[in-house]
Amino acid sequence: MLTNERHAYILKKLEKKQTVKIQELVDETSASESTIRRDLTELENQQKLERVFGGAILPGRNLIEQSVTDKSTQNLNEKIQVARAAAELVKTGDSVFLDAGTTTFQMVPFLKNKDLVVVTNGLTLLDTLNEYGITTYLTGGLFKPKTSAFVGSQTIQALKNYRFDICFLGVNGLHEEYGYTTPDPEEAAIKLLASSLSRKTFVLADHSKINQVSFAKIMDLENAILIIDSMPTEKLDAYRKKTSVKVAHE
Repeated sequence: MLTNERHAYILKKLEKKQTVKIQELVDETSASESTIRRDLTELENQQKLERVFGGAILPGRNLIEQSVTDKSTQNLNEKIQVARAAAELVKTGDSVFLDAGTTTFQMVPFLKNKDLVVVTNGLTLLDTLNEYGITTYLTGGLFKPKTSAFVGSQTIQALKNYRFDICFLGVNGLHEEYGYTTPDPEEAAIKLLASSLSRKTFVLADHSKINQVSFAKIMDLENAILIIDSMPTEKLDAYRKKTSVKVAHE
């Protein structure tokens, strides 16, 4: 395969999968590892990709974050499906952390009549939690308008006052190698802390998050149980080698 053919192959693969691994490219192009590394360096110099440990990702996109309004209408049926499956795991009398997010928001109607105490850093969840009569503590902190989430040192300090039976987190990406990610390091820190304060942690995601990689890592796959609406069989087998995965329709 000629250099320009390899470059085209690498970029096409990136567009499809969002990430590529050096070893995959070596196997698929029959080029040497040093050749592939040179290819990635050249493409990075052309600002067509970004090098990461063991491979490459598409440039710049891992910092992009949609507003909560935009996200709330995307894959809505899938989010409701995941939310319903997640809510079934909550027991009467549990203390629960609900992350700021559009899928955790969809959980609220399924949590009524469970005599819960909920802590959240998501302002958009507050009215709906109140509507269903669920006792709720809002963390406060620095308000981030784009995601309607509270973040920062005051949020962290508030969270440290609690211990949870169960924790539900939203993510922007999930990847076999890079784990769970989100664009904002401050939101990643809140998610990680809430998980550390909880007996069990569940990540809620729809299938569009598979193979996506955002800027800030939250945790490795094995540190949370994944609830997702669907996943290709080959992916499901690979993920289940690293963590528990609950497919919502199972």
